[in-house]
Amino acid sequence: MSEQYYEVRTHGCQMNVHDSERLAGLLESAGYLDIESLPGTQRPEVADVVVFNTCAVRENADNKLYGNLGTLRAAKVRNPQMQIAVGGCLAQKDRGTIVERAPWVDVVFGTHNIGSLPALLERARHNKRAEVEILESLEVFPSTLPTRRDSAYAGWVSISVGCNNTCTFCIVPSLRGSEQDRRPGEILAEIEALVAQGVIEVTLLGQNVNTYGVEFGDRGAFAKLLRSCGQIEGLERVRFTSPHPAAFTEDVIEAMAETPNVMPQLHMPLQSGSDRILRAMRRSYRGERFLGILDTVRAAIPDAAITTDLIVGFPGETEADFAETLRVVRAARFSSAFTFQYSIRPGTPAATMPDQVPKAVVQERFDRLIALQEEVSWAENRALEGRQVEVLVAPGEGRKDGATARMSGRARDNRLVHFAVPPGAERARPGDVVTVAVTYGAPHHLIADSGSTGGVYAVRRSAGGDAWAALNEGDHASVPAGRGATAGVRVKPPVTLGMPSLGAPAATPPTGCPA
Repeated sequence: MSEQYYEVRTHGCQMNVHDSERLAGLLESAGYLDIESLPGTQRPEVADVVVFNTCAVRENADNKLYGNLGTLRAAKVRNPQMQIAVGGCLAQKDRGTIVERAPWVDVVFGTHNIGSLPALLERARHNKRAEVEILESLEVFPSTLPTRRDSAYAGWVSISVGCNNTCTFCIVPSLRGSEQDRRPGEILAEIEALVAQGVIEVTLLGQNVNTYGVEFGDRGAFAKLLRSCGQIEGLERVRFTSPHPAAFTEDVIEAMAETPNVMPQLHMPLQSGSDRILRAMRRSYRGERFLGILDTVRAAIPDAAITTDLIVGFPGETEADFAETLRVVRAARFSSAFTFQYSIRPGTPAATMPDQVPKAVVQERFDRLIALQEEVSWAENRALEGRQVEVLVAPGEGRKDGATARMSGRARDNRLVHFAVPPGAERARPGDVVTVAVTYGAPHHLIADSGSTGGVYAVRRSAGGDAWAALNEGDHASVPAGRGATAGVRVKPPVTLGMPSLGAPAATPPTGCPA
């Protein structure tokens, strides 16, 4: 195969982002090159292989996919050797329909067989026809596949795949399958391997991450896993997403509070504050139980930042139901919220429920909820003014950093922080840690300009910063041509061969989107 370039376009949740890292690793192991490795002036308009890793949960996911496929049709006509592949949740759901609607697509693969992508591309090229392969159970656990991570200093680690819940608004369980768990030793081995490469922050992923252990009958497995992460030397930050309120137990809260590298951050999806709507959603907790969990978390971890997911306009939602959501949101004091307007997802029980809420009503409620959460977020952030924060520096987090001469990153509680670098002071690298003081709390971020006014500004160089620098500044031996800092392109870590297994890797089922 002559030199060919690929691009992976990702839609959806953290699970899809993690899967896309595996897809990139598979393609590079098969000899393809990342189109981003080329300087912008040498980069073709379209890659030789374009892979869409799709989502079926987000609104208008199918319209977005077919719109994007439509824009590539002309490129395919100009270059018939170009290949287009569609994978992920929408591919699992729509299967052969994709090729019917977009016959210029070469490969369709599902959530359970991402490892087949290079072979399917080769088969489609040889047979000169579309190859559609959708498996009903997972072929290989994704973490055993080659990986091209997006970050030198932070990594995703999947601890379970699939979901045993039956939320009426969610199609993910039918696309990703029932929950199956990795063994703790395999997870810890993968984390240790990442740390050896310079990773200092990991995020544990699972559809319901805190039900981890259900498959092998250990209800305390997730708390034990968090404590074990605390024993890994060099691992500075541990996060996880997303837990389910119904399964959130005090042993997990104790493990969070007592394990120094588990961050004071919790993403806890509420969805609705109305008990009646929660029942219709088949969410097996109620508003007061949810608030009780938050009280327990804050008693053990006073500085915890808690975020959530909210759905407005679920079928049958009345003004009284919505008022309950506003009440719980006010009481919960979320630092931020991902707020969605309910829209019908074909194939879910909620899609055929009576009393669908008119769009205008949903929009008006959505606007009120956003206004309330903005008020709460702003108050929570203003309360941090004057406080010192430890920021893990990131590239590209601050879109206005060039204009403001600031740098950006995430505090331990995952708040976005934009900070000033004093004239003549050491400039941190992505992956390094900076201590600054908050000078202003905005609704969606913190400003920390303490260093420019003679206040605190301290840089701690870290293994994560070293890993980033090795790829971007000096060590080009392992970096493909064009990947240096002078090329003006984003550098990704080299491909690794998946996680080090303990014994033969067992086939296990699907990955789920946090919900």
